[in-house]
Amino acid sequence: MSTRDLGGVVVAAALPYRTDDNAPAGLAVDYDAYAEHCRWLVGNGCRGVGPNGSLGEYSSLTDDERRRVARTAIEAVGKDGIVVVGVHGPGAHQAKQWAEAAAEDGADGVLCLPPTLYRANHGEVLAHFEAVASVGLPVMVYNNPFDTKVDLTPDLLAEVAQIDNVVAVKEFSGDVRRVLEIRERAPELAVISGADDVVVESLLMGATGWFAGFPNVFPAESARLFELATAGKLEEARALYEPLVAAFRWDSRTEFVQAIKLGMDMVGRYGGPCRPPRGPLTDAHREQVRADMGRALASLGVA
Repeated sequence: MSTRDLGGVVVAAALPYRTDDNAPAGLAVDYDAYAEHCRWLVGNGCRGVGPNGSLGEYSSLTDDERRRVARTAIEAVGKDGIVVVGVHGPGAHQAKQWAEAAAEDGADGVLCLPPTLYRANHGEVLAHFEAVASVGLPVMVYNNPFDTKVDLTPDLLAEVAQIDNVVAVKEFSGDVRRVLEIRERAPELAVISGADDVVVESLLMGATGWFAGFPNVFPAESARLFELATAGKLEEARALYEPLVAAFRWDSRTEFVQAIKLGMDMVGRYGGPCRPPRGPLTDAHREQVRADMGRALASLGVA
């Protein structure tokens, strides 16, 4: 698998903070803990990490923090895995600058949403990705119509796929019918499952990667699930997957960052708090995450 190929299990690595009254929202990024977490994920069978995604709370970071987070992941992983840096921005000029920084810092590729604060039209979406791709790194475009209000439909992706250096799409619509449709209309574009709770369905339909959330909690088991599904070992994959899906569904909910960090806390990793706008889970949500995680961990023999 070449580094132009951004498939496999790439974990959107959660970002740890430590208390610091002088830091934004009283929380400073713990870069040492983040580096250790990135190494742990790759050491447990995941192909790489994705810093500065939504799960990495990129929008809550200062520019200096965001650059350092990417550098930390790149240095921590080294040649043991790939690093796909989130370069999301309100406009093409910001996203391109983040892509240029990622290239300077040695990233293997970038993940890029359409314009994040503006419902871009067809031409604006193409111009946005053209600007980012002009930097020269492999680009995984990210379809998240819930957050951006822009839907990268299979028809639109067929055009996006013609842009040099665009190699993949992280598909987060939740509609598994799209996997085959994208492969039909843009056969040169790798389809990457973006939602944990449809990952096996997507892989069975031909997705070649998983840009993942809950593997922050159990990376080795997630890597095994990916191997089983891509090998077509459906019975074994289902047996592993079904008890995990209730937890995985949190990856598609508003509180997914908090839920995944709580899951990390439950297995003895450090998840910890989030910066605003994300607040703590409600008591009801916390109880439900614990119940869903408990089932998952029991099935894995962890609890």
